[in-house]
Amino acid sequence: MIPESLPATLLEQWQKAGYENASLIQKQVFEPLKTRQNVVGVAPTGSGKTVAYLLPSLMQVTPGGGNQLLILTASQELAMQVLETARFWTEKTQLKVQPLIGGANTKRQLEKLKEKPEILIGTAGRVLELMKTKKIKSHQLQTVIFDEADQLLAGQALEIAKGILQHLDRSCQLNFFSATALSVLPEIKTITKDDFTLIDVTKEDNSQGEVAHLYLMTSKRKKADTLKKLLHVADFRSLIFFNEVAELGAVAEKLQYHNLPVATLASDQNKMLRKTALQAFKADKIKGLLTTDVAARGLDLADLPMIVNVEVPMDDASYLHRAGRVGRMGKKGTVITLVAENDLSYLKKMTKKMALPLKKVFLYGGQLVDTRPVINENEKKSQKMPIEKEKPKPKLHTKESIVKKKNKKRHKKQKNIGKRRV
Repeated sequence: MIPESLPATLLEQWQKAGYENASLIQKQVFEPLKTRQNVVGVAPTGSGKTVAYLLPSLMQVTPGGGNQLLILTASQELAMQVLETARFWTEKTQLKVQPLIGGANTKRQLEKLKEKPEILIGTAGRVLELMKTKKIKSHQLQTVIFDEADQLLAGQALEIAKGILQHLDRSCQLNFFSATALSVLPEIKTITKDDFTLIDVTKEDNSQGEVAHLYLMTSKRKKADTLKKLLHVADFRSLIFFNEVAELGAVAEKLQYHNLPVATLASDQNKMLRKTALQAFKADKIKGLLTTDVAARGLDLADLPMIVNVEVPMDDASYLHRAGRVGRMGKKGTVITLVAENDLSYLKKMTKKMALPLKKVFLYGGQLVDTRPVINENEKKSQKMPIEKEKPKPKLHTKESIVKKKNKKRHKKQKNIGKRRV
């Protein structure tokens, strides 16, 4: 039971972080991880899973013992966040923490590996690359943690994970954590040969705050305009999710053309651009961070009030993890999905399946309102922009036009003389 079971160095950091009670997942996985069982930990987003697996794992690491603990993540951003968390908890120890992230300078990572860090945190592709060249002492690793396991063990990522597992000693402890880890339970069973302890606190956990799930009707071609209006809503600050990078880029261009405070974070950007965009968002220098599901996993953004789905997410897991960026550790949050008429039934079916109450909202007068506003005729007239009459184009006085004008005057004069004679 933590914090009572923590050594002095970790207890000091626990108090420094201002923690009082451990969350449900932190309590339930502590002893199994400490006693070196293989654990599958399932808990809602924002329930403290990183600290849950980190503290008991750190207690098994010996200073000066070389590579012992490996934490694999599904994205560069999550790796950097776990790195920051690990460095906080090891602040009062002699343990060294080393990032091994794709897109970063490999030469610098190799130099740091020569210092024999006890804790390695990285993206799966870069870790496998270093294992193949024997730069990581794989046989020394005692514990490997798959953070966001369902992403690391699905599709093409599964082959990379299998490559890593081949380099590990048979006695290595294997742990898998995610809010949706049950979706890859067959793969976990194969990897561990059914030797694991499943701890699922999803139904019992009450750490998530109140989250409102809303939808805003708009056509596909007007979604950029709707985002422009949302960015002018008072206190708006949001992760803005897209399903495709191409659509993200097209909308970002339109918003940035109007000098709106947004940035982008996508898989086709280099590490520095992604890092700069995320830092700007965390520092509240921009109001909207346009991204894909690359930012839907594990990121802990303090007091984030809202996330916006520009399109209905591709599946339940995607919606769940995006929504998990708000309402973390008891705080309130809002999820807004921009939906076209033909996608509404799909969104309703998705949220109903996850037992999420869905509500329609309207964007009016720079605010999100619950009911469609009634606008009288006078308001309609006041809202209409005055139509400026097009000024007549100035006539060009060419030599030919001047002669024509003179002849016209002469003809008119002769006509008037004729009338007087009559």
